[in-house]
Amino acid sequence: MELKLNGITKSYTKGKKRKNALEDFSLTMTEGVYGLLGPNGAGKSTLINIITGIIGRDNGSIAFDDNGNSDFVSHLGFMPQGMDFYRNFTAKDYIKYIMALKKFSTENDNEYALDILTRVNLRNDADKKIGAFSGGMKQRLGIAQAIVGNPKILIFDEPTAGLDAKERIRFRNVISSLAADKIVILATHIVTDIAYVAKTVVLMDNGKIIGTGTQDELCSAVKGKVWECKVKPDEVMDYMSKMRVSNAVSDGEYYTLRIISEDCPVKSAEQVQPTLEDVCIYHFGDM
Repeated sequence: MELKLNGITKSYTKGKKRKNALEDFSLTMTEGVYGLLGPNGAGKSTLINIITGIIGRDNGSIAFDDNGNSDFVSHLGFMPQGMDFYRNFTAKDYIKYIMALKKFSTENDNEYALDILTRVNLRNDADKKIGAFSGGMKQRLGIAQAIVGNPKILIFDEPTAGLDAKERIRFRNVISSLAADKIVILATHIVTDIAYVAKTVVLMDNGKIIGTGTQDELCSAVKGKVWECKVKPDEVMDYMSKMRVSNAVSDGEYYTLRIISEDCPVKSAEQVQPTLEDVCIYHFGDM
């Protein structure tokens, strides 16, 4: 199974200037989770809107298993950013409504809807009105509607925005359970959402791919550029204003700073193993 994006380009007019939101974006995806990671304005949502057919592209092509874009759309499940729901629907009725929109039916639609809700831990809330749901429950319902009909490709746009740590972990676990036989595209600027589930990370900035690979591959590319050193509390802000600091931890007397730098920032600094967060700070600065 392959989803091929070839030379996708999209531009907008801003004032009198033409700005590229995507520029010659090419990527081939197979089963597993692909994390689109980049700052706001990197082009992640534009790419997703083009893949899903919400907006058109200026140039480029999309093909799924060499069948072309028209066949691809029927294999798609999508959870958009900031998804809205009908507040007076129950969760079960909403899933049945999505089944009708997708023209998908089974011998027992009620049981199918309950099975879908079970997969996102909402079966006990099947008869509750969505208006009474918490933010985390709505996000899980968003996942549930995306997987109706067992699509081969799932796309999630900033799915954990506003969720607490428990719900974010629950979301990641659900995504991991879905990825074995599907292409899952997860767009976010939250590094931890990617770090735990993505087999391939795609770094995006200004509409372009600036790096792609496994976490280990991307971290290896910045090896030797991540340092730790201890500084006095009154020095912390000075370091942060002059250097790329990915973390600062106090032990009560000193701060341990994690600094991204091509060269040793201070004599006392020691090299440490990079993380995906360090990779992002190296490429994007503060996201």
